[in-house]
Amino acid sequence: MRLSRAGDATPLHLSYCTNIHPGESLDDVRRALLQHTVPIARAIHGDAPFGVGLRLSATAAEQLSKPDAVGDFAALLRAHNLYVYTLNGFPYGAFHGQRVKEAVYRPDWRSGERVRYTLQLAENLAVLLPDGVRGSISTVPGGFREEIVSDSECANVASQLVTVAVALHRLSERTGRQVVVALEPEPHCQLETLAEAIAFFESYVLAAPSIARVAYETGKGRADAEALLRRHLGVCLDACHAAVEFEDVRSAVGALDAAGIVVGKVQLSNALRVTRVDTAALEALRALADPVYLHQVVERSSEGLRRFVDLPDAIASFEKSPRASVEWRVHFHIPLYAEPQGVLSSTASVLAETCQVLRERCFTDHAEVETYTWDVLPPELREGDVNASVARELRVARDLLGGPVRSELP
Repeated sequence: MRLSRAGDATPLHLSYCTNIHPGESLDDVRRALLQHTVPIARAIHGDAPFGVGLRLSATAAEQLSKPDAVGDFAALLRAHNLYVYTLNGFPYGAFHGQRVKEAVYRPDWRSGERVRYTLQLAENLAVLLPDGVRGSISTVPGGFREEIVSDSECANVASQLVTVAVALHRLSERTGRQVVVALEPEPHCQLETLAEAIAFFESYVLAAPSIARVAYETGKGRADAEALLRRHLGVCLDACHAAVEFEDVRSAVGALDAAGIVVGKVQLSNALRVTRVDTAALEALRALADPVYLHQVVERSSEGLRRFVDLPDAIASFEKSPRASVEWRVHFHIPLYAEPQGVLSSTASVLAETCQVLRERCFTDHAEVETYTWDVLPPELREGDVNASVARELRVARDLLGGPVRSELP
């Protein structure tokens, strides 16, 4: 759906990310759209056009690229008054029902395989985009932190991203469609925070060697080459990740704007918060330590921030060395409407601030709710089936964004 925004001629596209639905093949994607997305769209938006935040695995992206497949898929979307404006290109492979953990970052941005996958997504998106709507693809923020540490590895990541930017420029020239690849900072990744993303862009992606290379490969002047990089490469602001890292979203958005780095999209999501870590809190958290996803923890105390790669690591550390007056933020996406009872709470205040800044500054026109953890949520954090839950989340997001629905496309 699209929300109109005061003082801005560009409406905001708002949907949810279909990575909540299991499935890796294109047939799985089709079934999810028919069983879930279409009923959700009709429940909250009637027969008006409904945007889709589509997750395509490498397998589905390859299948969609086959002759006639993308045309058939586009016809399916049209038949149900759906349109695609953003893709989740973060998880390359299986994302449900088995151990994902750090494998979700592989292949990382040092790999040509990640480049090929992302460009295949972009080619598919260029076909699916409605006229007059730009596209975005959220992606891995480099890779897993332990695996990208040296200057040469960071430079390699930037080089692969420059390759993608040049290809996206050529795609735009050929199709008239603009696509931005948005790196999504996440705890315990090469780029953990929005501040680290800005530093990486300034030190590598937008550095003189990258600009010179783009100028050489495209025949453009240096100013136009830099503009090309800024147009096709940016960041994805995930409210859950920012909250876990104790980032100030308002300041971060201001810093991104000052650095001239585009926010390709914003993901609206809540994390878990523990304001008092004690035996009761540890027991409640232990029940959430599932074997599928990483649940990174950031601890704040008077001594600063301390980070743990997964929830069991944080629990073991605290049991070995109890600490007073600490707060934990846990990378565990919970529904926007859910407010855990007892010793746990949520980072809903960070989400509200993110939406407030988005209303004020209109820093992106792409928004999606992302709560992919449905299959591992405890019963008390669910409400009805997945369709009812997503529909309620979208209503909460719409209320937080404060905009009337505007259904027409350009």
